[in-house]
Amino acid sequence: MSNWLFSFCLQETPPPFKVPLNPTASPSQNSSLTQFTQPGWQIALWAITYSFIVITSIVGNITVIWIILAHRRMRTATNYFIVNLALSDLLMSAFNTIFNFIYASHNVWYFGKEFCRFQNWFPITAMFVSIYSMTAVAAERYVAIIHPFKPRLSAGNTRVIIGIIWLVAFGLAFPQCFYAEILTDNGTTKCIVVWPDDVGSKYHIAVIVLIYLLPLMVMFVAYSIIGITLWSSAVPGNHINRVRYEHQVNAKKKFVKTMVVVVIIFAVCWLPYHIYFILGSFKEDIYQQKYIQQVYLAIFLLAMSSTMYNPIIYCCLNQRFRSGFKLAFRWCPCIKATEKDKLKLTSPSLYQSTRRKSRKSSFNTETHFNEEEKTSFTPTQLAHNITETYLGIQEAPTMSTSPSYSKYSPVLWENKSYKALPGLTSAVNSEQRFVA
Repeated sequence: MSNWLFSFCLQETPPPFKVPLNPTASPSQNSSLTQFTQPGWQIALWAITYSFIVITSIVGNITVIWIILAHRRMRTATNYFIVNLALSDLLMSAFNTIFNFIYASHNVWYFGKEFCRFQNWFPITAMFVSIYSMTAVAAERYVAIIHPFKPRLSAGNTRVIIGIIWLVAFGLAFPQCFYAEILTDNGTTKCIVVWPDDVGSKYHIAVIVLIYLLPLMVMFVAYSIIGITLWSSAVPGNHINRVRYEHQVNAKKKFVKTMVVVVIIFAVCWLPYHIYFILGSFKEDIYQQKYIQQVYLAIFLLAMSSTMYNPIIYCCLNQRFRSGFKLAFRWCPCIKATEKDKLKLTSPSLYQSTRRKSRKSSFNTETHFNEEEKTSFTPTQLAHNITETYLGIQEAPTMSTSPSYSKYSPVLWENKSYKALPGLTSAVNSEQRFVA
C-alpha cells in the first residue's frame, strides 16, 4: 500500500482515504471518483463543529496561560509545564485543525509545498510536546510526593526541560517534513510523504510508541504510586495536626484527580485515531468504504477536541483556575468576579488565615503559640514533621518568589535551628498553587 496511507501519526496531511484516479479504469472503478464528495450542508455542519473546537481551544488555552503567567503565586514548576501543554494545544488548533479539515473534506491540497511540509512536521511536534508536558508534570509530582527530600526543580531547570522537550519534538518530526512532497494526478493536488523503501513504516511505529504508548505507561505508573501513597497514608496526632494533614493530603488528591482526568481524556481522544490507521495498514480496502470519509472526519474531530478539554477540566476541578476564568471573563454580564477570586490568585492560601484563626481560638492567643514555636522545637514536633515529609506532605520551596509559609506558622519559617536540621529541607505549606 502507498506509504502515505500509513501516515497515521498525528493528523498527517495525506488524505485518509484513497481515491482512484486512473482514467482507464472501468465505470465501476471510476464511480469511486465521486465517492468522497459530500453535499454542501454536510460540509457546513462539519465546518461549524470544527470551528467551535478551534475557537474554544484558542480562547481556553490563552486564558490558562494568562492565569499562570500573570499571577506570581501561580508560577510553579508544575504550572510552567501546564503552560507548555496549553501552548502546544493552542498551536495545534490554530495551525493544524482547520487546514487538515479542508484537506480531508475536499481531498485536495490547496496550500502549496511549503505549508505541506509544515503540516507534516508541526502536528507531530505539537503532540509530542503535549504528552511529554503531561509526563513532566507526573514526574515532578512523583518526586515531590514520593521523594520529598530531593531538591525541587528550579526555574532554570524547568526551562531547560521544556527546551529539551521542544528540541526532541522538532527532531522527531523532521523526517515527515523532509520527505513531504506535492504530487498532481489528473489535476488533483496531493500533499504526501514519499518514504524511501520501508523507512516509513518503521518510523511510524517508533513515533506511535514514543508519543502515545510510552508516555502513557510512564504516567500510569507514576500516578498509581502517587495515588496509593496518598490514599493509604495516615498520620496520628492531635486534632490540629490531623486537620492540617488532612487538608494538605486532600489538596494533593485534588491535583492527582485533575491530572488523571486530563491524561485519560487525552488517551481516549487519540486512541480511535491511531487504531484507524493501524487497521488500515493491515486492511487497505477500509479506505474504499462508502462512509469512510465521514468516519475519518469524526475520528479526526475527536482527536482535535483534545486540545479544548484541558481548560474546561481546570475550571471545573480547580478553584484557583475557576477564579482565574472569572477574572478573565468578568466583562461578561453573566459572570461575576469577586475580591475573593482575586485573592485566590494573588494571596497566600485562604486556608492559612482560617488555620491561624482556629489556632488562636484553641490556644487563647496566637502570639503565645508562636513564641513557643520560636524558642522550642520538641521531639514530638520533629517526629511529626519527618513523618509528614516522608509522606510527601511537606515540600521544598518552589521557584516562585512569592512568600513562603511553614505548616505551623510564618514564624517557624524563620527558625534558623530548624532550617539547619540535618536531612531536612526547608519546609513550606504543601498546598499546591495549582490546586485550590
